[in-house]
Amino acid sequence: MIKHLLVPLDGSALSEASIPVASFLAGVLRAEVTLVHIIEKNPPHLVHGEAHLSNLKEAEAYLAGIAGNAFPGARSVAWHVHREEVKNVPAGIALHEEETGHDLIVMCTHGRGGAGKFLFGGVAQQVVAEGTLPVLLVKPPARPFTLRAILVPLDGDPEHEGGLDAACELARASGAQIRLLGVVPTMGTLTGKGSETGTLLPGATREVLEMSVEGARGYLEERMARLGAAGFSVSTEVVRGDPSQRIVDSAKELNADLIVLATHGKKGMDAVFSGSVANKVCGMGDTPLLLMPATKPLRPSSRN
Repeated sequence: MIKHLLVPLDGSALSEASIPVASFLAGVLRAEVTLVHIIEKNPPHLVHGEAHLSNLKEAEAYLAGIAGNAFPGARSVAWHVHREEVKNVPAGIALHEEETGHDLIVMCTHGRGGAGKFLFGGVAQQVVAEGTLPVLLVKPPARPFTLRAILVPLDGDPEHEGGLDAACELARASGAQIRLLGVVPTMGTLTGKGSETGTLLPGATREVLEMSVEGARGYLEERMARLGAAGFSVSTEVVRGDPSQRIVDSAKELNADLIVLATHGKKGMDAVFSGSVANKVCGMGDTPLLLMPATKPLRPSSRN
């Protein structure tokens, strides 16, 4: 269950884009919040065009001001400044998993647009790669946030259903609707070995893809029935095309407030952020993206 949010802030307006999302979740989940700032060794004078928090006194005053105003519904709000200067800020954030006891990190991507530039090499991407906890990425600028519709792409892999578990917990707390999405590639959007097979065996590949559509529908409908019986409002959709683009398109059509994707821990995250689905989805769309480690699924509590 989500009971404690960690919100990394560097003092810039860009990093504060995560605050409306974290504040809403803290309120509906009655969660604790810890604001954290990592003092960087030999920091730049400016970060995102603004003065950098470079000492303990500045950072504590900044976090205390945010804590006092931005989280009215949280169970409690604390702040923490990592006093020892570090060279690797993302690793410093990830190392606080044991120190603060949080179970979800909510942070801004600091993105500048474009899938190739958006997260690769950035603080958010490295936090995901370094840690083992779910990370909710928010693209600037800051905007009001509520949770009415959650998009959950699923591919039939049971290890990826940690994303569905997280969506159920959030939907239970907020009353949001859940849309389960299956994406089956077309011949023209196959990649890697699938593309090679499609070239060599186009007829057989086309038939397999058509069968995959029916398989995806059955898989999603079974989960919709199970969740519907538990009291959730759920719908399904199976679409064809490039997975990343179709996820972004579906989020827009649904007017989704959150996309939930499951990934495969540290090694899997490294692969994901080298240019595959999660990075592309984050780069192409504006919808907040919750990344759930598939190796550590978050199980919702039983319904009261």
